[in-house]
Amino acid sequence: MTAVIAGTVALTGATTIAPGATAAPQIGPDVSSHQHPGGASINWFAVRASGQQIAMVKATESTWYVNPYFVQDSLAMRAAGLIRGTYHYADPSRPAAPQALFYAAVVLGQNGILDLPPVLDLEHSGGLGPRALAAWTREFFAVLEPLTGRKTILYTYPNFWNTAMGATREFADHPLWIASYNGRGAPEMPRGGWRTWKFWQFTSSGWLPGVPTRVDLNRYNGSIASLRAYGNAINVFGS
Repeated sequence: MTAVIAGTVALTGATTIAPGATAAPQIGPDVSSHQHPGGASINWFAVRASGQQIAMVKATESTWYVNPYFVQDSLAMRAAGLIRGTYHYADPSRPAAPQALFYAAVVLGQNGILDLPPVLDLEHSGGLGPRALAAWTREFFAVLEPLTGRKTILYTYPNFWNTAMGATREFADHPLWIASYNGRGAPEMPRGGWRTWKFWQFTSSGWLPGVPTRVDLNRYNGSIASLRAYGNAINVFGS
């Protein structure tokens, strides 16, 4: 995910979850190779001990890139008891179908125990206009979803959706993961027909025990019970 998003207002200062703090159980980070400076590892057991319930990790980009830390992070997230999400960073300058197949192959369908549904990270147009970009997105979902059997989560931010996607309402049936650093109690919503959000990335400059760099933090819009059900984890770890 990009650290600075046009059309949003960054929070003043960093959000910190201190060791032993009582964190909202619906909060969790998303990471990529940027959270591994110099090859440093993330201590996912420390992340879980700080109160986090979920974590997302970049899996793929376009048709050529696999996050070199994807395997170790995704396995360690699961071992630590975190509900795991993965995401594909879209490259609309290249065809959608091969990217969907590439992502599905790397994450093996993203439909096991402790798995959130797959995520399409859509924040660049690749030079496409709104209609062409909507067609690209439609094709990506059409190829990916029969392979996973789950409705893909769509990550974006308001200004991108309202401009590059022309505020289309076509994808309002897909769960929304919205990036909005407005410092308020709820995110800014795009004009895309969504009545609510599933995940909210509310800062790109959080700190967590076990993560060696600043990190994106996200909130889930619902109860811990519904989160566990959504992440194929209900009753796995008890209440």
